[in-house]
Order: sequence, then C-alpha cells, then structure tokens
Amino acid sequence: MNIRAVAERAKVSVATVSRTINRIPTVNSQMAKRVWEAIRELDYFPNTQARALVSGRSRILGLIVSEITNPFFPELIQGFEDVAVESNYEILVSSTNYDPKRMSLCIRRMLERNVEGVAVMTFGIEEPLLDQLAERKIPLVFVDVGRDRPGISLLKVDYHHGIRQGVQHLAALGHRKIGFISGPARLHSAQSRQNAFLKSIRECGIEPNPEWLIEGDHTMEGGMVAMEKILGKGRRPTAIMCSNDMTALGVLHKAYRAGLRVPQDLSLIGFDDIHMAQVMIPPLTSIQMSRVELARAAVEALRSHVEGTSPRREFHIDTHLVVRESTAFPPGTMEDLRPAHPQSQRTATQD
Repeated sequence: MNIRAVAERAKVSVATVSRTINRIPTVNSQMAKRVWEAIRELDYFPNTQARALVSGRSRILGLIVSEITNPFFPELIQGFEDVAVESNYEILVSSTNYDPKRMSLCIRRMLERNVEGVAVMTFGIEEPLLDQLAERKIPLVFVDVGRDRPGISLLKVDYHHGIRQGVQHLAALGHRKIGFISGPARLHSAQSRQNAFLKSIRECGIEPNPEWLIEGDHTMEGGMVAMEKILGKGRRPTAIMCSNDMTALGVLHKAYRAGLRVPQDLSLIGFDDIHMAQVMIPPLTSIQMSRVELARAAVEALRSHVEGTSPRREFHIDTHLVVRESTAFPPGTMEDLRPAHPQSQRTATQD
C-alpha cells in the first residue's frame, strides 16, 4: 500500500494526497475529505519521516522529565501525549534521573530527531546544557524559572496557595508541632515549597522547629530516611507535611514500622496528589498540582511558538488541598478523645 493507491482510490493527484496528509490548508475541502476516506478504507499509514522531509517539519514535541519511577511523571507524560496527539503532534520522551550526563543525552536525542519544541519538566535546570537547544532557536517551556528570551515560556506553579491551605487545615485541627520534609535543596521547586511552608506556618502564629525541617530527595526511600531522623529527635511533631507524595509514602511506611498510627498518632500531608494517594492506607491528604493542566499549558505554549500564534511568556498553574483520611486532631486533644465509633463504645460497655 502506498500513496499512489490512495490517490487512485480518492481520484486525486499524488500531490493532493501529500498536501492533505501534511494538512496544507489550501487543499480543497471536498478533495481532502475523499483522501481521508480513502486512507481509512485502505488502512494506509503515512510515512512520518517522509512527510517530515517533504514538509520540513517533524511535528515532534520533546518532553524531558526527571524520572519515570515517580508516578507523577508517567501521569504527566500521558497528559502531554493526549494533548499533543489532539493537535496532530507526536512526542519524544526522555528522563534525566537527576543526572547532568543523562540530561546531555536527552538533549542530543531531541536534536537528532529534529524536535520542534521541548518542554523541560524536570523542576531543575541545567542551563549550560539547555543553551544548546536555545541557540538553535528551538522553543522551550520550563517549570517555574527560565531565561527571559524569545522562544521561552514558563509554567509558574502557585505552590503557596495549596501549601497554605494544608498548613491552615492542620492548624484548624489543633496542630502546633508541624514538621516539613523538603525535596533536594538544589531544586528551585523544592526551595519554593519549603519557603511556602515556612511563610504559611508563621502566618498561623506557629514558629517552625528547625529539628523538624528535614531535606529529602523526593523518593520513598528518602521519606523513610527523613522520618527516621525525626524519630531520632527528643520530641516528634504531631503532623508532617511532605514536598511530594512519594516522600509521604516513605514516611507512612516508617511510621508503621515504628508503631505509629496515621492519623491517630501522626497526621500526614503529601504534595502532587498522584493517583496512588487515593488508595494508600489511609488515603493520603495531598496538595494537588494538576498534571493535565501542566501538560495542556506546556503543549499550548510550544504550539504557539512553533506556529507563531502570539506565544505567552507565563502560564499560571494552581494548587489546592485535597483532604482525605491521613489528617486528624492531634493525639491527646479533647476532640481526639471522643469515640470514633459509638457502636464500639456501646459494645465495650455491655461487655
């Protein structure tokens, strides 16, 4: 099956088929309709590499993420692909695993495949490497920070709004001993989340305890290590907020091993609201940062640069608290002493 068979079935020229497949807007709409019907009837698959040679466009958008093992990023990749395919683009995905050498390989892959734009969703920037893309005038999208130059857009995440809601939620429950496990200090997003926490907790009239401010690494193992450090202190907090959900998962595991119940002994809040948060035991209270919103904004920004349709410099990404079952009153408070199940109390009295 080839393009000539499609042309014969649609009763148009080979050139018309080629222009239709490459979505040239000057093609007569009736002819284009016949071409697409012929493609469907013949089950023809256009050669994308050949199309790129003819049109001079690859129609590929690159996506660079930090890691694949964190469920946040596969969910982001899925959203990015869904939005890109809707707009007739393909995607090329690479992960850095927080390694500058791998970042260099990611960029090389992008250049070799002639991508038309790249979304760098690593929440940390290796500027000397990314200059290779900028020098070739390839449009770029960054999260939070990026150089102010043509062809670059930013996805500005409002970390403060969601974290403030989380802190106020804990304070309203009566918590005054609140810890925070951050991500790697070198990441701008991790710094932003910790700064938002410190500002929010002071707004509630609570002075943060430095012993309960622990640097993590955004992994489950890092959450376990951080929780072990907190347990090794003389006093422990009644609530902990984590810089991401994977860290919270590690904290939950370590708390269980230490004989602590969540939320009866320790309230816990994550960040990202990955799907796994809904099925953890107990379901995790988390601050949601929509992957779909991030993906849609990234693709929209890249398309506007590639297609020359008044690209925006910044896109606002909101965050908000999703309350589930991992937060409750602090242990020992009057509210905490009330029976959760009246039926259980009646049974105990009868016994």
